[in-house]
Amino acid sequence: MILAADEASLYLQVTLMRVWSVVGQTPVIPCDPGRSLTHFYGALNLTSGQETVMRTQVMNSAVSALFLQKLLAAYPTQPILLLWDRAKWHQGPAVNELLAAHSRLEIFCLRVPFGRASPDLNPQEHVWKATREAVSHNHGHAKLETLAIQFENHLTNTIFPSSLLDQHGYHLLCAMFN
Repeated sequence: MILAADEASLYLQVTLMRVWSVVGQTPVIPCDPGRSLTHFYGALNLTSGQETVMRTQVMNSAVSALFLQKLLAAYPTQPILLLWDRAKWHQGPAVNELLAAHSRLEIFCLRVPFGRASPDLNPQEHVWKATREAVSHNHGHAKLETLAIQFENHLTNTIFPSSLLDQHGYHLLCAMFN
């Protein structure tokens, strides 16, 4: 199983996006003046397009280890190659202990092409973008919990195709060995 993972923060504060409206009727989007937020860990299955997601209030090594456990539970028998960046919360004792205990999970930390200078190359970034466009841009939610539930539901109920493996000949290589 090859997964691409990343994290995103969701704010109650509205992010604006262009919309259609009747000429002369400017759309009004209510905005929350605060900075309420929650975080999501997400991993995109690069062959099926399915998303594994976990919501959290903090991002640290212990929470990263919990997310890795969730991935192991989601794919209980398959070896997992996880493409992940080098965020500081992806390292530490909790993550190291989990990796030592589960040899079928291998993390491939990429500086390039998933580095800070080119996040658009990470397929998980495209998932975040599509979900923000569908759910959190121009939203009218008064409560973060309501917005977060809708965000998470979109992630888990949508298939997000990725061409990353095809671009690098993965499916052709697999066909040669089958």
